[in-house]
Amino acid sequence: MIPPPLPNKDREHLRILVICHYVLAGLTLPGIGFLALHYSIMNHVMGNSKMWEKMKDPPPFDPVEFFGYFKWFYLAMGLMLLTSGVLTLMAGRSLQKRKRRVFTIVIAALNCLHFPLGTLLGIFTLIVLSRESVERLYLEEESRREGQVA
Repeated sequence: MIPPPLPNKDREHLRILVICHYVLAGLTLPGIGFLALHYSIMNHVMGNSKMWEKMKDPPPFDPVEFFGYFKWFYLAMGLMLLTSGVLTLMAGRSLQKRKRRVFTIVIAALNCLHFPLGTLLGIFTLIVLSRESVERLYLEEESRREGQVA
């Protein structure tokens, strides 16, 4: 009996990368949830001016005013997580459809900033997408789509 042919290594690697991009994009949701939980706890603690007035030794700064500035940090981090998740999801979709290779390379490089999972995914994505055989797969898919349109 003849064994079934092995799947194309590049196609298999791209399929795995698609799954990993979707998983990483999905992990931004718990990240945003944790950020929201942390904000609500800090808002309760730092934003409670009555609690700070009752302390025997109050801190050398106004905690309520400090937290007022810190809210911008929460907003920036939340927007960064949301943007990162959406872009990673778009990159995964692009990998799946074999479109926008350069966009996916840029997102892979940006994902390298998200240590440790984003770094691993970014590095492996860059390695796979830099292969000439994968570039040919993208070109074949593009020419196939153009042939359907014409």
